Order: sequence, then structure tokens, then C-alpha cells
Amino acid sequence: MNGILVVDKPKNFTSFDVIAKLRKKLSQKKIGHMGTLDPMATGVLPILLGDSAKFQIFSSNNTKSYDAKICFGIKTDTLDITGTVISQKKSDVSFLQFESVINGFIGEIYQTPPMFSAIKKNGIKLCNLARKGINIDREKRKVFIDSIKIIDFDENRQEAKISVLCSKGTYIRSLCDDIGNKLGCGAALGELRRTLSNGFKIKDSTKLATILELNEENIKDYILPTEMLFEDLPTVNITAAQALRFKNGGNLAIPRVRFASYAIDNKTYKIYCGKNFIGLGKTDINTAELKVLKCLR
Repeated sequence: MNGILVVDKPKNFTSFDVIAKLRKKLSQKKIGHMGTLDPMATGVLPILLGDSAKFQIFSSNNTKSYDAKICFGIKTDTLDITGTVISQKKSDVSFLQFESVINGFIGEIYQTPPMFSAIKKNGIKLCNLARKGINIDREKRKVFIDSIKIIDFDENRQEAKISVLCSKGTYIRSLCDDIGNKLGCGAALGELRRTLSNGFKIKDSTKLATILELNEENIKDYILPTEMLFEDLPTVNITAAQALRFKNGGNLAIPRVRFASYAIDNKTYKIYCGKNFIGLGKTDINTAELKVLKCLR
């Protein structure tokens, strides 16, 4: 079974927990996800089934969006409220102060990944080191924050809710911690819900509990085609004979392929045979070939 199943991940489930549940439900050996969500987080988790998992590295739309609650006046070892409190003090952040500070995080910024993360250092996950009380230096990573919008601000409770549109690899926990440090009071992530991932929105997702209650035949109604990962890519339609060659790893001569417009530079294309998505190819002007990137089997 190939395709994309967009899950609304429940709280207190790891992304791997979701994979394990679906692997058993669907008797599916090949299965993966696009973008880890912490156990405390909920929201959009695209699941790739079968050969579709091979196409993840070619996904061109990696923008994410999150709704997040920030709690001021508290710092924890995990940078969210599930962790051990490191420090806590009374805060008196005003709306104007908060608005001014978050505007400084819009655009290209550098983040230090949290110790409690799945990033590996010398082959060991940082979270495994953190659980042993080991803290090591981490290199800052460049990420991009497209926008931060204030959804709600409660001055009495010293909490705020924001909507963040950002690049792949952005840690919202780190963003909350950095905002708290900038305000001088500390802050921790209180709640997190992913509302957009790889072009898929909450409205495209289905709750995990709902999926697990369906029979396998009905679940197929919720599976989206692999090519939805590449909606912004141009397409080219090839003949059945060309499709057979392409699926067997054979490159195609550009002059023999009917492009909607002649390929004048190196581009990645969605390849179809009739209405069937075959895979991805890339034009190479130097060799005048449409080269195979990846195919569905």
C-alpha cells in the first residue's frame, strides 16, 4: 500500500507510537513519518506508506506552522512544562513588551537545539545523554521564522498563545526559551499543536483513534496519493513504453519526451503515464536526458 495518511497526533504519543499502531493496524512493513512531534504535542503528522516513504527527501514544501502556549517566569531542563523546573520567579511581562521581543525573532535566526531532542552527536541521541544528566555543547542551527502572530495574551496568568510559521528544523521549545531569556524572566512551552506540515493542514488530518476504529478497506479512503508531496513541481506525461524503461532505471532522451514546454534548464518533474504517477525525474541539459530520481513500484 502506497500513499500518505495525514494523522492528527494525540497527546502523550510519540511519533514512533503512531507508526507502531498503524504498522500493526495495516500490516504495513514500510512506513515512516514526516517530522517528529514531541509526546506533549498534537496535530499534523503525515505518515508515508510503502514506497511513498522513499520520496520524503524530495518533498519541496517543508514549511511548518504551530500554535503554541508560552508560560512566563519558568525555566525547565526540557524547555517545556513537562520537564524539571530549573528556576521560577514572578514575571510581569506586558503585551507591548512581548510584541516587541517576538518581532525580533522573525526572519533568519540561529537556534541551539535542546538537549532533549532526537538529534545525534557522535551517533548518540542528545535525549539519551540528557536523561543521564549529561549536557554537551551543541552547534547553533540556522532556521527561518516567516511570522509570529499573537493569538492571545493573558497578563494576569502571564501566558501567551502564538501562531508560528517557520522552516523545517525549527524548535518551538527553543523559541519559547529564547523569548523568555530576551524578556529576562524565562519562559517554557506550555502547549503545542502543529497546524501545517509539508503542505498538509489540520483539515486534511484524521484523528488516530478514528483511523484505528476503521477496517483496512475504509482506511484506504483516507490515503492520499504520493504526488501530493510535490504539488508545486511541473509535470510531464510519458508513453507506456517509456514508463517501463523509466521504472527500470532507464533515463529518457529529452527530445523523445513530450514536455508541456521544452525544458531549458535542470528541473525536477513529476512523471505520469496517463493518469498514473510514476515517480520523479530531473532533466540534465548537458546529457539531454530526463534522469530517474525515484519511482513507485
